[in-house]
Amino acid sequence: MALADKTLTCRECSRTFVFTVGEQEFYQSRGLQHEPTRCPDCRASRRRYGSDYGRSRIMYKAICANCGCETEVPFEPKEGRPVYCGDCYAKIREERV
Repeated sequence: MALADKTLTCRECSRTFVFTVGEQEFYQSRGLQHEPTRCPDCRASRRRYGSDYGRSRIMYKAICANCGCETEVPFEPKEGRPVYCGDCYAKIREERV
């Protein structure tokens, strides 16, 4: 089956982009079965900034178990588990090494 360039639409920014024959051959050589859903710019942004790019992260207020200051953490604190502010956490990690 002969391959030809395909014009696809990015699901992130809605711009069209070309899925070239060379890219299609690369995908086939790697065993990838699905066409890309994001344009090269959006794929590069996701690689650079991670999968949370463009989304705001939910932060939870907590009291540091070491120094008692109020801090925010990216996970929901659970009762019985200590939560540390950034400074105290860094000091604890240093001590472990």
